[in-house]
Amino acid sequence: MPPIVPSRMTHDHEGELVVFLIGMRFNKPWRPDLWLPVFAAMPKMLAELSRDRESGLLGFRVLLGSGGPTVVQYWSSAEKLYAYAAQPDAEHRPAWSAFNRRARAVPGAVGIWHETYVVERAESVYVATPPMGLAAATGSVPVGRRGETAAERLRGRAGNAAAA
Repeated sequence: MPPIVPSRMTHDHEGELVVFLIGMRFNKPWRPDLWLPVFAAMPKMLAELSRDRESGLLGFRVLLGSGGPTVVQYWSSAEKLYAYAAQPDAEHRPAWSAFNRRARAVPGAVGIWHETYVVERAESVYVATPPMGLAAATGSVPVGRRGETAAERLRGRAGNAAAA
């Protein structure tokens, strides 16, 4: 586990940022034969993307919730995200085809969802945590380098906003 950084930190990223949320829902948890292959496909895709520094994936975090897992992904551009999704020789295409075959065989057994956000500006603060979230994906810097307040960091103008 990364060490805890006791000071106030923020993420270190300027420019386009895409936040991509993708998850699955176990609608029929008693049918692992239907949802386990879908569940097992995501680690392969994340490993493939993590090995390729040019893929556009900056980082990710897996969250486990009440309906199923969610992966929060940070990308350098929407174009790179879409390029990966369409790449015929990457892990995504066969996994998506297999999911569609299973979904037709037993409709509703497993749910898949995603949301894509193109972020113009982002603000973050981390106090007494290891690097996590956006800071783990992009790197972190002391808060003062990007602004002392949330409003300053969000505007991207250190020192020019009222305290938040």
